[in-house]
Amino acid sequence: MDKLHSEQIAKVEEISLHHTLQVLGNNLSVVFYDVTTLYYEAANEDDLRKTGFSKDGKHQHPQMVLGLLVSVGGYPLDYEIFEGNKYEGDTLLPVINHFSQKYKVENLIVVADAGLLSNKNILLLKEKNYQYILGARIKNMNKEATEQILNLSLQDKESLIINLSDNEKLIIGYKKSRAHKDSQNRKRGLEKPEKAIITGKLTKQNINNRGYNKYLQIDGKVNISINYDRYTDDDKWDGLKGYITNTGLTKEEVIDQYSQLWQIEKTFRISKSDLQIRPIYHRLQRRIEAHICISFAACKVYKELERRLKEKHAKCSTEQAIDIVKTIYKVSFKTPYSNNIYNRLLIKTNEQSEIIGIFKLEI
Repeated sequence: MDKLHSEQIAKVEEISLHHTLQVLGNNLSVVFYDVTTLYYEAANEDDLRKTGFSKDGKHQHPQMVLGLLVSVGGYPLDYEIFEGNKYEGDTLLPVINHFSQKYKVENLIVVADAGLLSNKNILLLKEKNYQYILGARIKNMNKEATEQILNLSLQDKESLIINLSDNEKLIIGYKKSRAHKDSQNRKRGLEKPEKAIITGKLTKQNINNRGYNKYLQIDGKVNISINYDRYTDDDKWDGLKGYITNTGLTKEEVIDQYSQLWQIEKTFRISKSDLQIRPIYHRLQRRIEAHICISFAACKVYKELERRLKEKHAKCSTEQAIDIVKTIYKVSFKTPYSNNIYNRLLIKTNEQSEIIGIFKLEI
C-alpha cells in the first residue's frame, strides 16, 4: 500500500475517468454529489480522524468525511477526503472545483440533496458559473413561500414552477406514493420516543432535536411529552418535494435528474457492504489515502461488472456473479508424456459457464 500514493493514485483516477467517458460516449454534462462518513477502529484523533456526526451511528469512533462525485449510471468520477468533523455543506465546492479544474470539464450541472443546500453554496456555485439542481428545504422557507407552496393543490405526479430571483426557480412536485411514505415514516418515527417516554428511558439530558425528536415537548425540568399538534400539522407537507435550480431544463427534466441521486446512495451502500470500505484500521494518512483509492477502483470495477452483466442480459445479479466467480478454480498439471504445463478452469455448473461466456475467459 505504501507504493500506491500521489502519482499512482492520480493515474488510477485518470484511467477510471477515461473509461467512464468511453462508456458514456464522452457525454459528461450532469454529475451527482453526496457525502458519507467512514469510521476507524481507533480511539485517538489526529488531523484527519475526528469525531463528528456519523452516518453509520458510530459517534464514539473517530471518522473521516468522504465526498464522492458520480456520473449518470452511478460511475464514480472523483472523491476527496476531509477531517471527520467537517460540515458536509463545506465539502461540495472543493470537490466540484477539483474535478472541473483537473480534467478541464465545463458546463457541468451539479445535482445534490437538501443536506448540502445553503445560501453560501448557492452563491459559490453562481460565482463559478455552475448550473445546479439542489433539493429544497421547503418547510424552512419564509412564510410567504411556504404559504404559496401549501396553497398549490397539486394532483398526483403534478409539478409547478415558482420563479425566484437571479434566474433561479423553485420546482414543487407532488406524488401520492411519496405522501403515503412520508405519513408512514412519521408514524414509525413517533413510536420510538413514545415508547421511551412510557418506559422512562427518555430524559431531558439525553434527547436532541434530530429526526422525529422535534415532536417532543419539554415542560419545566422533568416533564417530557409528545407535541401531537405539531405532529398532525406536518401532514400537510406529505408528498411534496422541492427542487431549486438555475438550469434551462424543464420541470420534468429537473425532477428526473434529481431522482437519479439514488445512484450515489447505491454506490455508498455497495462500498460499505459489498466492498467493505469501513471500518478503517490504518493509522498513517498515506495508507488511509491508498485504502480509499483501492476502494474507489474496486467500486469502479463493480460498476463495470454490473454494466456488462446487464449488457449481456445475464440471469444473475452482480453480487451473485461475484459469488459464482469465487467458486471457479484453475488447475495446473503436467502429463506423464511431456514437461508442458497445462491450465484448465474447472467448470461444474451452468452459472459458471454463463460467467465464463460473458467475459470470454479461456477454459
